[in-house]
Amino acid sequence: MASLKLGERVFKSSAITLILIFLFVASSARGQQAKKLPRIALVFTSSPSPTTAGRADAFRDGLRHLGYANDVNIVIEEKYVNWGSGRQREVAAELVDEKVDVIVSPGASATRPLRSATRSIPIVMAQDFDPVGNGFVASLAHPGGNITGFSNLVAELSGKRLEYLLEMARKLSRVAVLWSSTNPGNKLAVKQTEEAAAVFKVQLQLIDVAASADVAAPFQAAANARADALLVLPSPFFTSYLSRGMAAAANSRIPAMYAASEFVEAGGLISYGADALDLYRRAAVYVDKILKGAKPADLPVEQPTKFELAINLKTAKQIGLGIPPNMLARADKVIK
Repeated sequence: MASLKLGERVFKSSAITLILIFLFVASSARGQQAKKLPRIALVFTSSPSPTTAGRADAFRDGLRHLGYANDVNIVIEEKYVNWGSGRQREVAAELVDEKVDVIVSPGASATRPLRSATRSIPIVMAQDFDPVGNGFVASLAHPGGNITGFSNLVAELSGKRLEYLLEMARKLSRVAVLWSSTNPGNKLAVKQTEEAAAVFKVQLQLIDVAASADVAAPFQAAANARADALLVLPSPFFTSYLSRGMAAAANSRIPAMYAASEFVEAGGLISYGADALDLYRRAAVYVDKILKGAKPADLPVEQPTKFELAINLKTAKQIGLGIPPNMLARADKVIK
């Protein structure tokens, strides 16, 4: 009988221990579920594409090097808002309602509706043509609000792009500039391109793509204007219809310069600009700083440190243009 009671006591003790362990594990699981992971909204102003995938991967890679893993200690939500859909303000309001912790913006056309929707959620510009001129920050050194990030110096590089065009196609007298009057930052880029054109004694033909319904129309307009070359300023209009736009450019048989290598990868002739993938990796650093308590108002807007000259030899052959060997030697990316 004593032996039976001893066994009962051992059984009860083991049962109590198991129950306590179960309760502890359940409590820990509830605590982990209750812990809110930081949510980052990665916004793009186009449909998913190899370009957006590359930039998203660069951003994730930047976070990975800082010790973050998606759905483990951070949540990254990608938002695609096609430029022509008119849903920019709607999506901005959705992000505010969802109470995301940080928003990463791809450029001014997204930053503007985001800024209108919130003055409290931190916004990191992965790239912007003119953060001060666009009214997003008080100054590059002291942004002063909920927006900070990176400038891609698009306008400041306009003269260098025109110089590369002259080096590539020496007999240039008329250059068509495809720009968008509704795209923030393009006006400054046009101004600086005009200044460079005066130095190089090149005549410019400005073609506004803002009212165009067909991505091929601006290239046809340049051909009709007998332009010797094209300088295509950044615009969601071209990014949203990248493949069609590059096909139209090739069909026009006019040498065309772009601001980012994504256009060359899609069939454009040549590009020169800030390395966008590097800017997205650096955007991850600013997201990390903000999550650790830094205020966007105190994080200076930084400039690009890496630049890319990209050339597509297939396109050069298609339009019958020979690329000078010394230019090929300087190129960071050559597509054969």
